[in-house]
Amino acid sequence: MTTQPLRTKPTPETQLQRVLNTALNDMAAEAVLAAVFHHDNGPLVERASRGFTPRDVQAILRTLSAFGTTIPVPGTPDEETGRTIRLRLITPSAKSLLAVPLRHFQRIYGYLIIGRKEGAVFSKKDKVLLEQTADGITKTLEREGLFNTDVLLSRPYVLQEPVAAGAEMFPPPTRHFSPELQTKIEAVLMEAGHLVPFDRAWACYYDPLAGNVEVLGIVGDVKPDPKDTKKDLKPGQRLTLDSSAAGWAVRHRKPRVDHDLASTQGRFVDHKHLYKDRFQSSLVVPFFVRGQVGGTLTLGSKEPQRYQTTDARTLEPVILKLADLLQTPSPGVVPVHTGGDGASQPSPPVPLEPIIRKQERQAAIGEFSTFLATEIREPLASIRSQLEEVTAEGILDFDPQTRVENAMRDLIRIEAILNEILDFAKPLELNRQLCRIPEILESSLMVLATDLEATRIHVTKEYPAVLAPVRGDEAKLQQVFLSIFRNAYEAMTPGGRLDIHVSQHRAGKGVEVQVLIKNNGAPIPADLVDKVFEPFFTTKRSGIGLGLPTVKKIVEEHGGTIAISSAPEEGTTVTIKLPGVSRGPSFRHRGRGRRPPRRTN
Repeated sequence: MTTQPLRTKPTPETQLQRVLNTALNDMAAEAVLAAVFHHDNGPLVERASRGFTPRDVQAILRTLSAFGTTIPVPGTPDEETGRTIRLRLITPSAKSLLAVPLRHFQRIYGYLIIGRKEGAVFSKKDKVLLEQTADGITKTLEREGLFNTDVLLSRPYVLQEPVAAGAEMFPPPTRHFSPELQTKIEAVLMEAGHLVPFDRAWACYYDPLAGNVEVLGIVGDVKPDPKDTKKDLKPGQRLTLDSSAAGWAVRHRKPRVDHDLASTQGRFVDHKHLYKDRFQSSLVVPFFVRGQVGGTLTLGSKEPQRYQTTDARTLEPVILKLADLLQTPSPGVVPVHTGGDGASQPSPPVPLEPIIRKQERQAAIGEFSTFLATEIREPLASIRSQLEEVTAEGILDFDPQTRVENAMRDLIRIEAILNEILDFAKPLELNRQLCRIPEILESSLMVLATDLEATRIHVTKEYPAVLAPVRGDEAKLQQVFLSIFRNAYEAMTPGGRLDIHVSQHRAGKGVEVQVLIKNNGAPIPADLVDKVFEPFFTTKRSGIGLGLPTVKKIVEEHGGTIAISSAPEEGTTVTIKLPGVSRGPSFRHRGRGRRPPRRTN
């Protein structure tokens, strides 16, 4: 397999680079490299690196590309761990290398490599940490929705598409930026220059539910790049907590001072803007609103060693004014509906009782999620960040270090549960493209193939010869079918039966794709069938009761419906209906002409 030259990389994917750079910056290694296969049989492409020369990178990519994307890598696994690969780099800067494949389900989508000077010995702890970092990268990329069933880590064909009226389950995230607020914020920032000198300053609002910070105003030496304005930091832009110095200050709940922006500009987006304009130092101060982190104030200077942490107290008068601006409620907006001729129309009648209850339930979930984000996730993130600093310093003996690392793993598990709850409360962002439902079903079954085979579950599939595609998010739809298949698998005894039937029907002027998934396992009690889609309802010992509610949310966001029926001696049937695309390429079995429905075992 040949490798593309480094100068011909595919279009950079900012989200992917951010995840990989964050992981690499947290690794204590002389040289580290992350490379990705963007296509099944495509070249291995460098996406983030540190400490390797271009010649080193080219040699490593050429060697690892030969292994391909299959699992396991023949003849290369390390004898101790079964995953790591030992390599030796023969270039002017000879190094000993330790590589681990980045794996998603049953495919290798890239490699993570660390390098040390020739003759260096890698301990077993180094190998374990490398594997843990690789697993963390995969989980982050999966949470960000960067995987695709056909092309790994690819951009969606459709970035945005209007959602049908009434299909949105939750309101869109609140934007605090406005021209009026920007003017007030910038006036306060100018006052900060009289207390602590700066060349550039900006303020951010912290959104605990979305888990990011939003830039509200910028003043000072701001020179937009006429060639590429997209790379400039501007009001209204959102920055994630992991990829910004402002997010670091929010997580740690304390000021941050940097005098070497060159070392952090690869990790923090806001530092990248300062470093590009030759700034030397920065100060980020978090401020609090009603006892919680409300946002951050950032000062940048072209003078080296300009700021100290004691400057945060000097800025207290300005910080108080910023807090007052953010906690002042915005004037309410009375909704007015406009008729076809542009004339104002009275508001619609009061909604029916079921709709009111649904809105109240959604509002309660939103309030509960905000409470978790501010009262639980923030302290946990602060605790984890402090533990990470302690372990990175290397001042602990082996036994205390092991205990701290075990505590960090428990914290990460708790944070994963919190993120699941908060992700459910946030509106979905769908990367829509034309999808073929049978292919998504097959890829979902492939994930559970080992478990189904081990328990002798008999799977029958019936797909029509011609089927209209569906415009949707393949990753989210795969999540739907995986959740349903797992529930069916857990309900059945060894030797059970799982039937999948896909059909196409007329629905008004268009078409509708219907998927029936039936299992002969233990039925759902009649008094619980109507509750399975309610958030936080579960009959399992493990889990938080968001599996099927998330499935319903995804289906409804695609403009479809889902229903469950269950009865003794009949098992459980899940019916999913999705709107099809009547004009476009249809799914057809390979071969000539039209074939009748095929039934496979």
